Amino acid sequence: MSTQAQFVTLRFLRDGIRRLLPNTQAVLLASTLVVSFVLIYSLSDLLMPVFVSIVFAYLLEGIISKVQHLKVSRLTAVYLVFLSFIVSLGFLLFFLLPIVSEQAVELVQQIPSILSQAQTEIMRLSKAYPQFFSENKIQQIMGVAQKELLIYAQNLLSVSAASVVGLVSVMIYLFLVPMMVFFFLKDKELLVAWFVQFMPNERHLTVHVWEEIDEQIGNYVHGKFAEVFILWFVSFATYTLLDLNYAMLLAVFMGLQVIIPYIGATLVTFPVLGVAYFEWGLSGDDFMYIVIAYSIIQALDGVILVPLLFSEAVNLHAVAIIIAILFFGGLWGFWGVFLAIPLATVVKAVLTAWPRVDNNSFNSNY
Repeated sequence: MSTQAQFVTLRFLRDGIRRLLPNTQAVLLASTLVVSFVLIYSLSDLLMPVFVSIVFAYLLEGIISKVQHLKVSRLTAVYLVFLSFIVSLGFLLFFLLPIVSEQAVELVQQIPSILSQAQTEIMRLSKAYPQFFSENKIQQIMGVAQKELLIYAQNLLSVSAASVVGLVSVMIYLFLVPMMVFFFLKDKELLVAWFVQFMPNERHLTVHVWEEIDEQIGNYVHGKFAEVFILWFVSFATYTLLDLNYAMLLAVFMGLQVIIPYIGATLVTFPVLGVAYFEWGLSGDDFMYIVIAYSIIQALDGVILVPLLFSEAVNLHAVAIIIAILFFGGLWGFWGVFLAIPLATVVKAVLTAWPRVDNNSFNSNY
């Protein structure tokens, strides 16, 4: 390679680096993001209770700030909010979870009869429209479906060594997570000061990005928890009033479906309408009442709840939301799905605040 070619290559690399990292603050921000991602990804299996505790402490911090606005000291606010957190956790574990588990087991046990009824209905279609539905094909498909569903049901109901290990893990979480949440809240200033001392002085861009995404993520996550609770409560009251089987289980599905935008609402439609169909069929008015109630709940969620709770959240394109759910859900499972939109908000905030080569006036503002 000639000297001129080497010079052109070096100049191209230099310009590329300057375009990506135009100043020292951009270097610090990029380094912070890379190191944080590598640590979380590589240590997620070992330190997952710590990460979960940080998430809960972050969520409760917003509530503590609102309590402090009522002229309450921080320590008192921490005790009040943490006590409410423990009570809510106890309600979830000792009241809601047993009911949901019991109804899930009952639903699983009803799978053979549900499949038999479904096969009878489909066979009627094969007799009415033999040119579209082959009786042999329908029997084969239903046989395979019944076999697979029974295998899943047996696995769900069986107690294996893996479930015992999972129970031990749950017990560890129940002890460690609340304890760490309390100390993260109580000693927040001390922990933050210890962490900040390791960061360089020129961290204005990093602080600027954090302040921007902190408000956006806080608004989103707090709004999402409120949306989950409201949909669960309204759905449970509605399904109980209409005497729908497995009302608590289906209400929990209704609440959790908002965690996965667009996709969740589609997936929860099948169990709700399926249970209503196999309970009443299409001939009576009860099924139509469930369809109408379900449609009204979904419409109120989209028209009233979402604009009301997320008016200050960042507007993300539907494609960006789906990609974020697939990417972060593949990395961290449930927590990746739940935090997909906040993490996508972080990415968007970083890209928006990132200094450009022709816009290095950022330094002059700090």
